[in-house]
Amino acid sequence: MSSSVTLQQLKDELELLEVEAEKDIDKAKDGESLEKLRVSFLGKKGRLSAVLGSMGKLASDERPVIGQRANVLKSQLNRLIAERLQILNSKALDDLVEAETLDVTAPSSGIPLGHRHPLIATSEQIVDLFCGLGYKIAEGPEIENDYYNFTALNIPKDHPARDMQDTFYLEGDLLLRTHTSPVQIRYLEENSPPVRIVSPGRVFRRDAVDATHSPVFHQVEVLAIDEGLDFSHLRGTVMAFLKAFFGDLPVRFRASYFPFTEPSAEVDVQWRGKWLEVMGCGMVDPSVLEGLGLDPERWSGFAAGLGVERFCMVQHEIDDIRRFYTSDLRFLEQF
Repeated sequence: MSSSVTLQQLKDELELLEVEAEKDIDKAKDGESLEKLRVSFLGKKGRLSAVLGSMGKLASDERPVIGQRANVLKSQLNRLIAERLQILNSKALDDLVEAETLDVTAPSSGIPLGHRHPLIATSEQIVDLFCGLGYKIAEGPEIENDYYNFTALNIPKDHPARDMQDTFYLEGDLLLRTHTSPVQIRYLEENSPPVRIVSPGRVFRRDAVDATHSPVFHQVEVLAIDEGLDFSHLRGTVMAFLKAFFGDLPVRFRASYFPFTEPSAEVDVQWRGKWLEVMGCGMVDPSVLEGLGLDPERWSGFAAGLGVERFCMVQHEIDDIRRFYTSDLRFLEQF
């Protein structure tokens, strides 16, 4: 723009800017293009600012004329940009809906065959191995009462051992079971020894979610009650099962504590160069037998429990328990 400007020159500049802006805005294809146009016409270094910067060369009575015209034009262009953006967004949504529309009347192209979830397959494998050792399957409810889940298993109210199995409580004395051991109590109430049972099922605990823990998981427990059973029978059973499941992985027993067994032990296998706990076991505590009306001088027994997720993780070299619950077909289709 020349060093000397007139009122008419600035009016002409604004008219030209209006015509070009309306034309360019109408041709814009997307929001990004509109934003570039807005900056070009209305930005701090845009064409409208350049016109306003020349107002200082006009007479004082002429400046309001250009200022008023520039304000009207600015509002007009902002409105046109907003309207064009709304049209573009609406069209983009229509295109997306059209592209993702499904023809529900089209004939089926076939339903892909499914397969057993790895946790179900592993649980069934574990149960089959114990059935091969002479055990019978026993199952029970997932919603239990306090007596079967705790008291009958030598965990009275306010006992510190309850902290090990904090769970989700319902109305009254109902709760989500923390292990499948209540199944054993219910079974012994209706069946006299000798008994050998395996009880699979889903259990619940208030565990923090991480790579190896979940508040919902699956467990398999075994119970044997007979005359003359001792720890050597327990160890022999556990070793036979672990060898059949894992092969020749190194195994060790560590002294531990469970309120319903005495003595008790944790069982570890060596996995990826480290010891990984996979089972808990022990001889049934005489007080549990007495609570069921069984003479501990005549009857003895052992129990063992394991988490199915741990066994599945070791067997298939899975590094995170949360993968079982994401329903990610890319993961599940590997099995």
